[in-house]
Amino acid sequence: MNPDHFSPLASQYAAFRPSYPDELFDWLAGIAPQRKRAWDCGAGNGQATVALAARFEQVLGTDISAAQLASAPALPNIEYRVTPAESSGLPDGSVDLVTVAQAMHWFDLASFHAEVRRVLKPQGVIAAWGYNRLAVDHAGVQRILDRFYDETIGAYWPPERMHVENGYRDLPFPFPRIAAPQFFLRKEWTREHLLGYLRSWSAVGRFQAANGFNPVDALAEEIAIHWPEGKTRRVEWPLFMHVGKKD
Repeated sequence: MNPDHFSPLASQYAAFRPSYPDELFDWLAGIAPQRKRAWDCGAGNGQATVALAARFEQVLGTDISAAQLASAPALPNIEYRVTPAESSGLPDGSVDLVTVAQAMHWFDLASFHAEVRRVLKPQGVIAAWGYNRLAVDHAGVQRILDRFYDETIGAYWPPERMHVENGYRDLPFPFPRIAAPQFFLRKEWTREHLLGYLRSWSAVGRFQAANGFNPVDALAEEIAIHWPEGKTRRVEWPLFMHVGKKD
């Protein structure tokens, strides 16, 4: 069973996690054999699921967290299903595209890959991606955030986080690869939005559970020195991607 670190943070996650660029989904729809059905695995609050629904006739979004899926937007061509990644319930050979956004490091990969092979059509595409640390366009704020990430909450990241840190380099991906363009998440955020995003981190939730207080509260005072209320700053994350086809 996949670990669920995000149900207690579902509302925070839905409100503050950054959305993925339209160019990413346009590209994925363009390399899929058809645009009949997509499966978004580890869908969370449906960020990628909704984007896929604008490009595919039917989309299934699955997650082990009912709380996360409850925050996902309802659309006529989306079905949400609470189920582990290794058991989609989809028919054999029925899917054009499988996507995994910032979630593959939680899966039982041998079982998940077998499920992907089972449900993908011939030449169907699997795409798994994620993002690591954010970059803010202010050196002082960046130093504060890096220290917070490494020192304040560093010990509270789940072990699986190391796979995000290294861009899934050490995770098996047994599919013939497709070269992917470089995509970025780029946002103009206020300080308040940044702090909301930080509060959605699993390590912050684990820190609070262990210590009885939220470490972002003290961090907010440090950041406020450099970032006035209401001012927006550029925040950016490069995406790493692993894309392949069913052989």
